[in-house]
Amino acid sequence: MTEIVTGLTLGLGAGLSPGPLLTLVVTSTLERGFGAGVRVAMAPLVTDAPIVALAVTVVSSIPDAVVRGLGIAGGTVVAALGAWTVRDARRGEDAPREAPARRDLARGVAVNLLSPHPWIFWLTAGAPLLVSAWRRAPVFGVGFLAGFYALLVGTKVAVAYLTARGGERLGADARRRLLVIGGGMLAAAGVLLLWQALTGRL
Repeated sequence: MTEIVTGLTLGLGAGLSPGPLLTLVVTSTLERGFGAGVRVAMAPLVTDAPIVALAVTVVSSIPDAVVRGLGIAGGTVVAALGAWTVRDARRGEDAPREAPARRDLARGVAVNLLSPHPWIFWLTAGAPLLVSAWRRAPVFGVGFLAGFYALLVGTKVAVAYLTARGGERLGADARRRLLVIGGGMLAAAGVLLLWQALTGRL
């Protein structure tokens, strides 16, 4: 039971932490609706399997060079996504609602996989907790993972829902202004990630 509670607590904190993926959930929801936000929110379920597997195998800190490389790549992708969002919103171009679902998931996967934060979490805190729980009993390890991802993804889905409900009450101009703000936040997060990587602050 302790492992499930620990997983739920960590998942809630990670799910609500401001960051590129949460911002992308909001901007994607504003662009194409609740379904798009949900698909972006599901990205950790796709990207984290190799991260967790590697973390459990290594259970140690990743080399600084790898962290910096992930930060540089992730910062570039996030900043580019933010710039594209601002550009399209300022042009008054609405993203097609019938855009392929895989596009939303792919954007979320790229942001999450190239971000150093999931890697650092699993290689420093997540993996030791998971290994300890699994050694007690496999069901405890499964409970930890289930609790963590239930709230990690669930909180982002909730944010997408609230954003979609709020967006329905806004006019086109207000949605575009919010997209400019959200895109600016994405770009700023990308630049910050790049700065942290280049200055060794990750």
